[in-house]
Amino acid sequence: MHELHLYGRYFDLVAAGRKTIEVRVKYPRLAGLVAGDVIRFRIKGTEETVDVRVTRVGEYPSFEALLDGEGPENVNPTASRAQQLAQIREIHGPEKEALGVLAIGIELPVP
Repeated sequence: MHELHLYGRYFDLVAAGRKTIEVRVKYPRLAGLVAGDVIRFRIKGTEETVDVRVTRVGEYPSFEALLDGEGPENVNPTASRAQQLAQIREIHGPEKEALGVLAIGIELPVP
């Protein structure tokens, strides 16, 4: 099981099954993530968690390419593509984006 932190606004979308693509920087610790793995998302500083199953992992050279390839409605159905790009880049600076980015397909529930 992998444990990752999420901001509350994204956690709620995952828990409701509305967010089906999680965006992450391609850090080495995520290199082994594959379909069938379980991720436990936690709101940082709380005990609130939700478990999801990884359906697939896609790699992209940039956040823009990821949003174009995956569809922004799958990443965050409550924000426009431009809003999402700005929010993602606010969280992850250009030096992190340069590492490559992952589109992690997720689904509920985990039995």
